[in-house]
Amino acid sequence: MSLGHTILGLLESRPRHGYDLKRAYDEQFGQARALPYGQVYATLSRLLKGGLVEVEGTEHGEGPERKRYVITEAGITDVAHWLSEPERPSSYLQSTLYTKVVLALLTGRPAGELLETQRAEHLREMRELTQRKLTGDLADQLLCDHALFHLEADLRWLELTAARLDELARKVRG
Repeated sequence: MSLGHTILGLLESRPRHGYDLKRAYDEQFGQARALPYGQVYATLSRLLKGGLVEVEGTEHGEGPERKRYVITEAGITDVAHWLSEPERPSSYLQSTLYTKVVLALLTGRPAGELLETQRAEHLREMRELTQRKLTGDLADQLLCDHALFHLEADLRWLELTAARLDELARKVRG
């Protein structure tokens, strides 16, 4: 995910301070991990230098100065372009798990055990996500569904690979 584009999208609805942007980000996207303040301000600095945002005003208070940022026309165009572009699907053609299976076969280690251990880890993760989905809000439910669908696909791959392990072993050992 592009943090810059996310901040631009949040600014498009209304001007905000860095603190407000962090809070809005955490409410909408920070379910797994909150956004550090330093990252917000570093990103705002890059967007400011790029002409995608500008400082609309500064407020003086008890603490440090609070700058209010507003998106520019160039920023609106940039985020609109980003939103219209489809995300490239992850192809997983260079999978760490596949690499481990091949290396286990090449080195004479039990690749079947590796697959079974990975299967158990996937099932554990699926149980956690399912529990989180049951207690979460709509955003949590949608994010958990996305992750669960990917884990289900991984489980199918693990089963297929386990069924074809002998064939793969012959191929990689040449």
